[in-house]
Amino acid sequence: MDQICQRLAEIAPLRLAESWDNVGLLVGDRKLGVSRVMTCLTITPAVVQEAVDEDVDLLIAHHPLPFKPLSRLTSDTIAGSMLLRLVEARVAVYSAHTAFDSAASGINQLWADQLGVAKTQALIPPEPSTQDAVDNLGSGRFGKCEQPIALDELAVSAANVVGATHVRRVGPADQQIRQVAFACGSGGSFLAAAKRKGCDALVTGEATFHTCLEAEALQVGLVLLGHYWSERFAMEWLAQQLSESLAELTIWPSRLESDPIQIVAC
Repeated sequence: MDQICQRLAEIAPLRLAESWDNVGLLVGDRKLGVSRVMTCLTITPAVVQEAVDEDVDLLIAHHPLPFKPLSRLTSDTIAGSMLLRLVEARVAVYSAHTAFDSAASGINQLWADQLGVAKTQALIPPEPSTQDAVDNLGSGRFGKCEQPIALDELAVSAANVVGATHVRRVGPADQQIRQVAFACGSGGSFLAAAKRKGCDALVTGEATFHTCLEAEALQVGLVLLGHYWSERFAMEWLAQQLSESLAELTIWPSRLESDPIQIVAC
């Protein structure tokens, strides 16, 4: 267990996590052996069932469970019920969450790399005196497009990169994007930072209605892929990376996980 935890900490140093986050080994015994590992975006009843059925030793989830401190652990809540079942089946849980978002090869950097955005920098860097600032690590990413791209084209390209079934945008379809920011998940709060950095667009998972109105007023295009699609692809990438460096383990991304939000054609 400890070996794979150390490998995960190399990919996503836990010091990069936000202060409010809960990261690292959340459930389990570091001294136990591991042979079967599954990654997922979020721990759900379906994911728990898969982990139990597949005799998983370690479940690497992007979203932490538990996330907030628990005053009791019972089956009276969905989270409690899932945790109890995982513990009973001796399935450990690890989460890097915002540390993985901000890592050098983390989710936001993966976005930039796959869309050909060059000279990326942290959207919200740490204190200048820290090594992370020197290494250009921090929350979010932004950089220049290889050549100007229309907002609609950027939206379609971003969706194709992660296999999303739909994508939404805020801003004119033909708005020319020269510099773009990335903030996976619920990244609407990065809008102001994207504007300050001179970005023409922000690619994220989801944003509130009022954030969309603010983006429209600021003339910063938004690409909204949905929370699931903006992050799930990175957990598949993580499973592949771990498989290559820990060949003795069986590692795969959850096969049952899916986006809970379904699109209805009208």
